[in-house]
Parts: sequence; structure tokens; C-alpha cells
Amino acid sequence: MLAVVGLALGSSALTIVGLALAIALAGIVAAYLIVTERRRHEAAEEELTSEARFLESLVETMGSIAGNADVLERTRQEAERLFEARARLLAPGERPRPAPAENAIVIPLRAHDEEVGALRLTRDRPFDRDDVVRATVLADFATREHENAQLLAEAQLREVERTRLSNQIITAEQDERRRLANELHDGAVQSLSGVALLLDAGLNSIEEGRRDEARQIIGRALERHRATIGQLRSLSFNLEPVVLRDQGFAPAVRALTDQIELAHNVQVDLDVDTAEQLAEKTQAALYQIIREAINQAVRRGPPETLSVTIRQTQDGGVETSISDDAPGERRRRSLEELEERARTLNGNLKVDQRPSGGTTVRVVLPPYATAR
Repeated sequence: MLAVVGLALGSSALTIVGLALAIALAGIVAAYLIVTERRRHEAAEEELTSEARFLESLVETMGSIAGNADVLERTRQEAERLFEARARLLAPGERPRPAPAENAIVIPLRAHDEEVGALRLTRDRPFDRDDVVRATVLADFATREHENAQLLAEAQLREVERTRLSNQIITAEQDERRRLANELHDGAVQSLSGVALLLDAGLNSIEEGRRDEARQIIGRALERHRATIGQLRSLSFNLEPVVLRDQGFAPAVRALTDQIELAHNVQVDLDVDTAEQLAEKTQAALYQIIREAINQAVRRGPPETLSVTIRQTQDGGVETSISDDAPGERRRRSLEELEERARTLNGNLKVDQRPSGGTTVRVVLPPYATAR
């Protein structure tokens, strides 16, 4: 403006002064703009550096949380360090009221829309929007790690249980093979050996012309041979009775107790219809427990009365009770055989031996073991 006035008045000095002032003013404005822009860039760079440092710290925090034995507690400790605040873990749904002038935020810990807890942060200065976003990211990561840790622990427990059950199955198979070998050796094999000796004696009598004696010897061999066939048929029936497969559990147990009732004049009371709801494999294993418990009672007695009862427990499981009044106590080895069979069903066996004589064997199966 001063330069324009100088030109209008024809004053060169005034014009030069005006131009100099204009140039100086432009320089000042340019310097101000440069300084302001530089400060803005420095502030942005400082903010970015701070953000990068926080992200690096957040990544380190996630690394320390991952694989920790107590994920939520570790998250609380790391949150105190990251946000320079006091951190507290809350129970699901717990929301305490903040104190007057207290700066606090509560970040829910959710897994599949189910709250497993909450993280409450308090500090002297207020929390801004970035703090809430960062805390939410940390909480989401911690929740996933907590869920993964639980799944891993459950998987490890299932693996331990699977190994235990596998060992039980192997042990049960070995015991069953050993029992069958003993029954065959002490029963059928010995009987057939006796038959062979009788036949040898019969042949010798025939060669020497003693026909009547040979006829008697061969007759005894034939009787023993028929008895051996009966033993083998009984063993086959006990392993897996056809009636159990074709007609069901209750008829199979009735057929078993009918034999005991006729052979030993035992009064039998049955209530086993509840077992019809069990899976086929469970029925077969439970049948073997009942058969073995009854045979043990007969060997000790035989008893005068015998009862087999199967009922459903309040929690959905099944309890089997085999009671007899046979004298004497059951041998420890026989009880161990029953316990081993019960363990293959994840069942619990209890034995009540009364001082006056008689025993009650109870096998309780959990609800999951009775599912079809």
C-alpha cells in the first residue's frame, strides 16, 4: 500500500520503502507458516512414535498372555502396566459404581456372546477414546486365549481319560482271556483227557476179549463226553447268550436265574426291566457282572434266596443290586474281578457283606455311561 501511494505521488523513496516493508512482511508470514508446519509435523511424528511404542508393548503383552496358566490374571497385570492404571477383574455381570470424580472404564470379557468376566481400569487422568479401543482389543485377545486354554485343558483331560479307559479295556480283555483259559483247562480239557483215557481202556478191553467191561467203560466215556459238551455249551451261553442278543436283557437274566433256580432250588426275585433302556454293549457287560456275582454266591452256598434289581437313580444313572443269603464271605480276588468289570463301564462297585451271612453287590453307572 505504501508503495502504491509513493507511485501516486511520484516519490521513489516512498515507493522503495513500501516495497521493502511488503517483502519483509511476506518473509515474516512465510517463516511463521514454516515454523507452524514444522511443529505440526513434529507433533504428528511424536504421536505416531507413541502409537508405535504402544502397539509394540501391546504385542509383547499378547505374547506374555498367550500360553499363561492364568490368562485373565496375567491380562489384569499387563493392563495395569499398559494403561498406567489400577486394574481389577470383575465377576460376570458385576458392575460396581464409580466413586465421585473417579476415572474408570469397564471392558467386558466375552466369548461367544457369553460374559466370562470384566476388566475394570481406574486412574487419575481420564481415559480417552483410544484407550477404550486399545483396552477392548486387549480384552478380546485375552478372552480368546482364555477359551483356548480351557479347550486345551479339557482336551488333555479327555486324553488322560481315554488312555485310562484304553488301559482298562486291555486289562479286562487279558483277564477275560485268562479266565476262559482257566475254565477250558480245568473243565473241558480235563474232561476230554478223561474221555481219552476211558476210550484207551475200552479199546484195551476189546482187544483182550472183555466185551462187557469194554461196554461199561465206553458207556462212562460217552456220559463224560456228553457232560463236556454241556460244559462247553454253558460256557458259550455265558460268554454271549443267544437270548440276550435275540430277545433282550430281561429274558437273558431270567434264563440265567431259571437255571440256578432249578439246579440249586433257589428262590429268585427279579426286577430288571429298567436295563432295557441301556445300550447293547452296556447290557452285555452288565449281564456278565450279574452272572459272575450269582456264580460266586452259588459257589459259597448255594443261597436259599437271590434277588437282582435294576433301577434308575435320581441323577439319571442306573444302579444294579445283586443280593443273596449264601453263607461265607466272598474272596478278595472274586471282588476284584467284579470291580474290574464295573470299571470298564465307568461304574462304581460297592459290596455289603452281612455278619449274619449273605452279600449285596451294588453297581452304579453314571448317566453318561447309560446313554445309547
